Amino acid sequence: MISFVTRFSPVVLSLIVITTDAQAFAQGIVPGTGRRVTEVGDDFEDPNWHYIPNFPKSSRNIDKQLRAPTGTASNNSFYESNYRGAPDVVKRVPTPPGGLPGSTGAMMMSSVNTGIPGMISMKQQQDDFMMNVNRRLNGFIPVSWGPNVVVRVYLPPFDQWENRTGSSFGFRADMFTTTYETKRGGSFRRSRKIQKSEPYWPGFFIQFNSKDDPRFEEDSAIFLIRGDQNGREVPGPQATEPGWWTLGMSFTPDGKVHYYARKGVGNLTRADHITSQFPYGFRAERFQTIFFNIVSPDNGRTSSTEWIVDDPMLFYANH
Repeated sequence: MISFVTRFSPVVLSLIVITTDAQAFAQGIVPGTGRRVTEVGDDFEDPNWHYIPNFPKSSRNIDKQLRAPTGTASNNSFYESNYRGAPDVVKRVPTPPGGLPGSTGAMMMSSVNTGIPGMISMKQQQDDFMMNVNRRLNGFIPVSWGPNVVVRVYLPPFDQWENRTGSSFGFRADMFTTTYETKRGGSFRRSRKIQKSEPYWPGFFIQFNSKDDPRFEEDSAIFLIRGDQNGREVPGPQATEPGWWTLGMSFTPDGKVHYYARKGVGNLTRADHITSQFPYGFRAERFQTIFFNIVSPDNGRTSSTEWIVDDPMLFYANH
């Protein structure tokens, strides 16, 4: 019997190949592809790994205060953001069950005070913890190199989460593009375009949906992708039980950001693709680093959820 495939003409077969290739390109590079950049990242296996805080921490995003020196990990793999400041607590913990095979250590982060040190804002605020990429590699990474990043994130049992509906954790990238601003001036009121480098921060947020909120019958979490062409969040997978997830992002020469996620600690595949976007209408040009957001209500008493991550890694697909 003649198989279904052999009935296609050569022209049709070539169209199928082209369509398949186009679909693969649209999904970008699967995070975890290419050469791992061993100079950056961390597996937290060193039992002596610890964080060295330098309080009070920075809050430049609120009051323009950079309080140097900033905190750093003992092996300099991560450091405090001088924009928002680092989480109150950063430490090595035993890897929760179901983690990467052979892993004995991971990194936990949590915060109570996420705003200006010594003040209570009673507003949701964030802390940042930065992976040391640009300092170790001496600069930005062009998207032509196909940078892509992967991390494992542990979602604790829902009764251990801060009990409010809203964002709790972020996994984001520090990206740059070029924008142009029109300036008018001079005696003839001529306009001219000013070129500038514009930072932006695409990535994931994990939002808790509390059963104590009348909109939800059960506790759950949802992955939100930031963002689409207009900066709006794109809904991703929903988590209805605790455990490990693998998250990844890749950045392609066309300037797109590609988002992937899967339950468990297995390697990402094309089946784990969520969406590909030009966040805020920007085309990515340069990658600087990844970082984690820890979110709390900054009320002086309520701690954020304790977030645990393991093996954040950077790869080059084209270099």
